[in-house]
Amino acid sequence: MSNNVLVIGSGGREHALCWKLANSPHIKQIYCAPGSIGISSNIKVESVDLNLKDFPAIALWCKEKNIDLVVVGPEDPLANGIVDALSPQGIKCFGPTKAGAEIEANKDWAKKFMTKYQIPTARYQSFNNADAAKEFIKNAPFPALVVKASGLAAGKGVVVASSKEEACAAVDEILTDAKYGSAGQTVIVEELLEGDEVSVLAFTDGETVSLMPPLPRP
Repeated sequence: MSNNVLVIGSGGREHALCWKLANSPHIKQIYCAPGSIGISSNIKVESVDLNLKDFPAIALWCKEKNIDLVVVGPEDPLANGIVDALSPQGIKCFGPTKAGAEIEANKDWAKKFMTKYQIPTARYQSFNNADAAKEFIKNAPFPALVVKASGLAAGKGVVVASSKEEACAAVDEILTDAKYGSAGQTVIVEELLEGDEVSVLAFTDGETVSLMPPLPRP
């Protein structure tokens, strides 16, 4: 075992992952694609230029570099199936398959999944027609003031509106103006929940679950 790790991504999340991995005595070398100057300032970390859409090329590179583990940070490669492409070639990946990533990549699917299996979630309705969505907002049986693009929009596809007028304007931006492209072909109009918000993360291999301490959201 060569103890080499590839981290996919270039943001603060990946910076933290690389830093933590570098603290491990079991890790010899960390590569980060595309990485950044800040990330590669750690002596154990090297930024590498890989085409994150070319999964076969990434698999070949991993074999050439004797990569033992690939840690995927961003949602896009996961939603596009990077784990599905690498795992069959014997490359271990930390991250969900394309099917597993659907719960993050497709909010409409995620809400239907939670409803089907009685997982508590805010009340909602999905729309691909702007007029229907705005009519629902005006007459909703709950404060329908959260408007979301169903797909991945780099964390920018959610509007917590202060009024029904603002919520309707958000619908027009997402559906009519196609502000987020294909990510906004469906819009979620959701109940506005009140209370303290926390982030709860858990790691699982499909059989065992390891829960992380909950953290309050700022």
